[in-house]
Amino acid sequence: MAAYVCTRSCISKFKESIRFIPRRYRVKTKWAATRPKFPATELALHNFDTSYSIQLRDLWPSVRVAMLCEQKYGALINSFSSAPNVITDLEVQGCKDFISFDCSRNEVHQSSQDSTTSHRDSTKLEPAPLQPSITPDIKCLVFPQGDISRFKPARPDSSGILGYYLLDAASVLPVLALDVQPGHTVLDLCAAPGGKTLALLQTHSVNYLWANDLSGSRTMRLRRTLQSYLPKEFMDENKILVTSTDGRQLGMTEEKRFDRVLVDVPCTTDRHSAMVEENNIFKRSRTKERQKLPLLQTQLLLAGIQATRRGGHIVYSTCSLSQLQNECVVQQAISLAQQELGITVEVEDLRWFAQRFSDTFHFAPQLCVGELVLPHLRANFGPIYMCKLHRIN
Repeated sequence: MAAYVCTRSCISKFKESIRFIPRRYRVKTKWAATRPKFPATELALHNFDTSYSIQLRDLWPSVRVAMLCEQKYGALINSFSSAPNVITDLEVQGCKDFISFDCSRNEVHQSSQDSTTSHRDSTKLEPAPLQPSITPDIKCLVFPQGDISRFKPARPDSSGILGYYLLDAASVLPVLALDVQPGHTVLDLCAAPGGKTLALLQTHSVNYLWANDLSGSRTMRLRRTLQSYLPKEFMDENKILVTSTDGRQLGMTEEKRFDRVLVDVPCTTDRHSAMVEENNIFKRSRTKERQKLPLLQTQLLLAGIQATRRGGHIVYSTCSLSQLQNECVVQQAISLAQQELGITVEVEDLRWFAQRFSDTFHFAPQLCVGELVLPHLRANFGPIYMCKLHRIN
């Protein structure tokens, strides 16, 4: 026989244990306002598929795969550190200095290269005078192609100076192309986070370096980087100035002051945009900022041209494959410099440069026309575009 249960008592206990919320107080989560319909990384890839498939054609599938692979780093050796056996330890692990390796290989095959390029315009290429620009003082070690091993954290020496700086090895190329000579004054217009600034200092040729970045937080990161890799007495010699100002203004305030100017502008940072959701410029909230990038880049390059002395050189670089941020910006800046400022600027041919580092990087062949050089991804290195300009007057 079933036990008798008081229904009214059960209902009262149930009501006490459950708190009913009146309908007018119930709020449904608005997914459209709280969660993006499409992640920024997907929006970036869709944008790249649309534009780069037309621009790169048959190359785009391989570039896309490499862009989505794990990033590969290089170790920029810090010559200011006295940490023992830094290079030896890395070479034991299988690393090689791609700068000295590719340069030595180029010297071995120089005669064959001369015969191959004899039919080209030798007045533009001029590889021989430019050979010293590949300074042996900059050393960047990488693992062999296909090896994506990670570097161990750099060890400090007795003074706390770290032995090497990890960065994408392709980031060193604009510094090598800049051809810094002893006694030169150099402006790094968009310096943070500091990898290229450190590479410039490894040449030991810079008489004075001005490292600038608009972002205050990024400038603080730049300062911390320099403090970790440079001796305190070197920082106190007033050879380095770190500022956080609008680089577009330096063209007027520092006109014709520098022998070399590096303009590594803010861009869509293609690999970061395709892989990382945080701080992604393809977020819908940053649409206007992304659309204004070509204008900002043109203004920065124009300021760099103004700040360069007669006969000086400017290297413009991005880590994007976008023609709107690359060739179009260079063409627009050259046109504005001539028409509005009366400054004549010539684009230098960098095909010799692409040939020299062809063992480590693969430069897109159909874009190596005239003077512009654009490497596409190989061995998991990031994309980088650069163009070298020579100020005539």
